[in-house]
Amino acid sequence: MSSYVGVLVSDPWLQSQFTQVELRNLKSKFVSTKTRSGRVTVKDLPPFLANLKDFSGTFVENEIKTILDESYPNRHEEVEFETFLLAFLAVQSRKGGSKGATSFLKTSTTTFHRAISESEKASYISHINNYLREDPLWNSYIPINPATDALFDIVKDGVILCKLINAAVPGTIDERAINMKKELNPWERTENLSLCLNSAKAIGCTVVNIGTQDIAEGTPHLVLGLIFQIIKIQLLSDLNLKKTPQLVELAEDNQDVEELVGLAPEKILLKWMNFHLKKAGYEKQVTNFSSDIKDGEAYAYLLNALAPEHSTHVTLETKDPSERAKKVLEQAEKLDCKRYLSPEDIVQGSANLNLAFVAQLFQHRNGLSEESSNPPVSFAEMITEDDETSQEERCFRLWLNSLGAATYIDNVFEDVRNGWVLLEILDKVSPGSVNWKHANKPPIEILFKKVENCNQVIKIGKELRLSLVNVAGNDIVQGNKKFILAFLWQLMRYTMLQTLNSLKSHWQGKEITETDILNWANRKVKKMGRTSQAVSFKDKNLSNGIFFLELLSAVEPRVVDWGLVTKGRTAEEEKMLNATYIISVARKLGCSIFLLPEDIIEVYQKMMLILAASIMNWSLQQQSDTESWVSDDCDVSSLTEEISILSIDDGSSDAQNDEDVK
Repeated sequence: MSSYVGVLVSDPWLQSQFTQVELRNLKSKFVSTKTRSGRVTVKDLPPFLANLKDFSGTFVENEIKTILDESYPNRHEEVEFETFLLAFLAVQSRKGGSKGATSFLKTSTTTFHRAISESEKASYISHINNYLREDPLWNSYIPINPATDALFDIVKDGVILCKLINAAVPGTIDERAINMKKELNPWERTENLSLCLNSAKAIGCTVVNIGTQDIAEGTPHLVLGLIFQIIKIQLLSDLNLKKTPQLVELAEDNQDVEELVGLAPEKILLKWMNFHLKKAGYEKQVTNFSSDIKDGEAYAYLLNALAPEHSTHVTLETKDPSERAKKVLEQAEKLDCKRYLSPEDIVQGSANLNLAFVAQLFQHRNGLSEESSNPPVSFAEMITEDDETSQEERCFRLWLNSLGAATYIDNVFEDVRNGWVLLEILDKVSPGSVNWKHANKPPIEILFKKVENCNQVIKIGKELRLSLVNVAGNDIVQGNKKFILAFLWQLMRYTMLQTLNSLKSHWQGKEITETDILNWANRKVKKMGRTSQAVSFKDKNLSNGIFFLELLSAVEPRVVDWGLVTKGRTAEEEKMLNATYIISVARKLGCSIFLLPEDIIEVYQKMMLILAASIMNWSLQQQSDTESWVSDDCDVSSLTEEISILSIDDGSSDAQNDEDVK
């Protein structure tokens, strides 16, 4: 352990959800309550939490009680500090009001229902059996029997979940980093689970309230929630205009195309479904994957439209919903699209399984004309423009979603424009900074109310000492990509520095800077006896990955298998191998990072800084009592007092600034 005496939590994930300031404050209040009453029970939590400033004005006691009843039905059960922290997060995850359709990804993980759906379990197992059946590693496990609880045992070492993530988004995890020997010790299992959860976040899963221990214990509802998110990402991967340009057929004009670019995948799926239903003469609008399709009628129309060669009126003429559902699936089976659904799932309106079924229909036969695959010039230009900023947008989107705000972000440039989600994020980054009485909750139709929200965002940003010269709330409302990216980069950097500054005993109370992070990394590598050094986070020599591999090896010698490392000096393929290995090894240690291999190869300054800082943060939390990163010959007072602020211009993705941004 480090010499810093802070509040320590046994679960690294739970520890990572709070700053030390927050933990000390909550621990103090918890201990005070326990000392006064002798013990803390579930019954004590609603009034306790309602009086915290975090929830004052947002929840009343009865609302908190309702939230906690889902997770802790025994009101007389004694609560320890870590359980209290989980209860705090459960209430916090509901802050911000109702969730729209775009929070679908979060549903399975932020609620605490203990009951599981056997039908969903069977469908997810069918998916796993199908996609991993060719993997030689799983010959002895596949097919998994859905009638048993074998799945919850198989996932405990993290390997199958890592494989499932790679099936969903190929190349996410470098399998060289997975511990795959037959008998794993507890440390190796934890590494695999850390790799799994951090990689899941990196593909867009929301893993708030899921820790490595939950998977190691095979907690059914959490395991199934995570698996569904991974499967959903895989099934919806083609529902965007880049992968399927034929989707432009859904738009009537360029304005509709712009809207289509910013839509969440499940909303595009609904739009696609309604497009075909309208053409087939179905007069209703399908707005969800549950109640609107329970009678099976929409499916009957959709299948007739997609597969006219199998068209039949018998399904529509069938009056009994269960019988109609059976005929729907008989028709779908002719397209090899029955895997995720049973007649009961249709009649009962199982949202997860119906979404998966419709996504599978789209994959097998989208019914769009090939002529739409060559979109008009204006649309092509729109996609090209998006490419210039998509890498940063992706990184910030994944980071923002990892913070566990109530609103799930599908498209940064569209979803932040009303200001609400940014207020939720700021409340996560700096608890208590948002004046919720002056915030306007979505849906917001009146423009000036959006501006009010965004003005408060800018005000808080300035209070956090972000550089926001000549930036106004209206710039966010108007969707100014340059300003939005600059704001989010500074917010990410602020959060990173706050995390490191929570370990101030390591640098004698000084504020940590970019220079400090660079010097720390160089000293670590040098102390290991290696010769690699980084001049700056723009140093092109970083592109081969060797420096970061040596840094990872320096903080945890056994984590890098040098027998798998290439030189990275002769071919781009070798650099790519090293870069993917670096990212997986860092996530395996416990670093929550969202960069791509290309960021390392191209030496993208911002991501180099975040990567080094994440490794530093992990290392400082593991250090011995006697070790300090400030060396004897380091003049702390001469270090820069604060990280150099990138201006709005070079904080964006402006291609003119090739030295500061990729």
